[in-house]
Amino acid sequence: MSRKDRFHELVKQALIQTGWKITDDPLYLSIGNVNIQIDLAAEPLIAATKDDRKIAVEVKSFISASQITDFYSALGQYLTYRVALQLQEPDRELYLAVPESTYDKLFQEVLVQEVFRFYPTKIIVYSQITQEIESWID
Repeated sequence: MSRKDRFHELVKQALIQTGWKITDDPLYLSIGNVNIQIDLAAEPLIAATKDDRKIAVEVKSFISASQITDFYSALGQYLTYRVALQLQEPDRELYLAVPESTYDKLFQEVLVQEVFRFYPTKIIVYSQITQEIESWID
């Protein structure tokens, strides 16, 4: 089993506080001989017709010495997991959960914005201070 991200529990609790039910921690998928673990899977506690959503969330902390290296790793995982979900759970949306400070700085850089233009990425921005989800970027 891979090690959980430093802010895994923070994001998990923030999702629960906003009305999501955690269904898998982690979500296991097997494609051929490759096994992967996406950090969290969740569904709304009360499913209405328009809110009948299922999500998977890959949590990242961006705390290493090189945030751009963390970005390379996070994007690679995100793209791989998105393909795996399309093959096995196409009704589940994948989100990358990132700290507010990373979103406000690194994710606003021109190169990163251009990467997201080529590879659209759904993002959950969380606050380490308030321990809440600050925004959903679709």
